[in-house]
Amino acid sequence: MKKELLLPFTELLPQVDFLSLHCPLTDETRDLIDAQALDLMKKSAFLINCARGGIVNEQALADALRQGKIAGAAIDVLSIEPPTQGNVLLAEDIPNLIITPHSAWGSVDARQRIVNQMLENFEAFQQGKAIRQVNH
Repeated sequence: MKKELLLPFTELLPQVDFLSLHCPLTDETRDLIDAQALDLMKKSAFLINCARGGIVNEQALADALRQGKIAGAAIDVLSIEPPTQGNVLLAEDIPNLIITPHSAWGSVDARQRIVNQMLENFEAFQQGKAIRQVNH
């Protein structure tokens, strides 16, 4: 039996315990997680962003964390990298926030996959074949 469940984002947010973002930064996803989205989430919910910094509005996230609107957040990306002095997420201690230095991609498997893709591209180039575009 095949089941499909599609919910509007605004109906999904109040139901999630963990929201893990893994999408590209586009005009449609910029500030996807803003003050309104964070207000819809449970106070016990956690936000994880391993995608792109601009997807989460940093001021809205800092405010939500300080005000206890969500339980916590773990992010691996910021809207500007390297971060600038005065970044709202780094400017003060926010105990329910974990920030890692854009290193979520760095597993052994991920690094090996990058090496393999580079070798495949090099061999394709030497043979005059199409090169696979890889963006990291």
